Amino acid sequence: MRSILVFLAMICVRNIIAQADSVYLILEASDKSYKGEIQNVNGTFSFGSQTVYKTSSQKGQFLLRLPNDVSLTYKLVHPLYNSVSGEKKINIREPGDTVRLVIEMMPLKNITLNEVVVKAPGIPDTVFMSKRLSVSDFEVQKDGRLVLLTYPKQLKKGSELLLYDGVEVINAFSVPGTAEQLVRDYRGNAHVVCSENVYGLHIDQNTVGISTLDKAYFMKYLAPVLDTNKTKLFFSNFSKDYPAFNYYTYDQLDSTYSKIVHIEDALMMELYRAEYKWVDVRTKLWAKNKELETGVDAEIWVGANYFTQSIYYKELYAPLFYKNDTVFVFDYYKDELFRFDSKGNSIDSIAIYHHYQPKATGWKKELIQDRQTGEIYAVYDRAGYTYLGLVDTKTGEITEKVKLEFRYIDKIAVNDNFVYYVYRPFESTQKKFLYKERLPYEFGKAKVPYGTDTSIETGK
Repeated sequence: MRSILVFLAMICVRNIIAQADSVYLILEASDKSYKGEIQNVNGTFSFGSQTVYKTSSQKGQFLLRLPNDVSLTYKLVHPLYNSVSGEKKINIREPGDTVRLVIEMMPLKNITLNEVVVKAPGIPDTVFMSKRLSVSDFEVQKDGRLVLLTYPKQLKKGSELLLYDGVEVINAFSVPGTAEQLVRDYRGNAHVVCSENVYGLHIDQNTVGISTLDKAYFMKYLAPVLDTNKTKLFFSNFSKDYPAFNYYTYDQLDSTYSKIVHIEDALMMELYRAEYKWVDVRTKLWAKNKELETGVDAEIWVGANYFTQSIYYKELYAPLFYKNDTVFVFDYYKDELFRFDSKGNSIDSIAIYHHYQPKATGWKKELIQDRQTGEIYAVYDRAGYTYLGLVDTKTGEITEKVKLEFRYIDKIAVNDNFVYYVYRPFESTQKKFLYKERLPYEFGKAKVPYGTDTSIETGK
């Protein structure tokens, strides 16, 4: 029994001697820039043969008990600061005392990210606004930047072209003429159509070049070309003064032409030609002389000059679209959607009826295509509100209609599941701003030529 008591006494004496020969270390992690404590710092401490892992407290402190006269190796790590490592000799005259050590850590370089606002479908987002300029027309480029046709007071009194990246105006210059609208040719290049000339825009990074084209040349040789693939050009001989036209393909390899479909409003054509019966004798003589000079039927001369001026004449609308090596032609006069392959060969046709009862549905005789996803939308107007109807090209039906937020919007375009439009509040002094809304779809990219999207002389 006595030997056991002696053994316990020896252990207690050893512990007292060990505690008397130890040091309490308070190591504090501090921000070098703001002189404040840093929480949740991961520390690795090595002394002698021991290694300790700790995390700093809310006050940024580590509490360690170390032997006196020892070298402490430390490493502090934090995701927002540069790591710090080093070695410190711990040696004091009075064992059992407390040592305080402050280690400063340098913050990582701050990276400021631009604010990204993701709005829910149906909530308008202002793309471009100005206190001086109104937006008249716009074109979305392949890289997502915008070409804006703007004006300070009236479009015919002077206009400006802006290259806009969604945040700032990269380039701007005055249009050398009386601008009418922006159009895109079959190569995807934007053009400004003016009263006398057409100006082609050449955009290279942050610079914009401009070239002058004869308007008659543009209308005759560029505007009729609708789309293109690797070797084929798709074009039409549409004329706003004749109720029939053809779609053709032109093979650039062997320079051959091929007609793919004929579009005609049979009732309109009958009325068009019948106009010849009711004109006076002098007009009939004039038309016959024109027929002898040009070979064009006298009835067509009378119809083009007289019947087209009446309230009964309506221009044809039968647009062509290209998506994933398939060509779609909407023939609303035969109630059919024709499908062709990339070479212009007929695949099949399906019935379409979404253009029926336009007064009830608000059908605006307009289809637009998303040039990123290839999806096609029919435009409807009801009580001033615009609806976009998604066209199912497999069935020809409208699967869903999406109502846009504002009334009386203008210049609608769809790009990458967003709909863009120009709008100014009714009876407001606000300039015309460019807005966009995210559609409730997540369609992926499709193979779509970024070509013609214009209503000039194309039947679109």
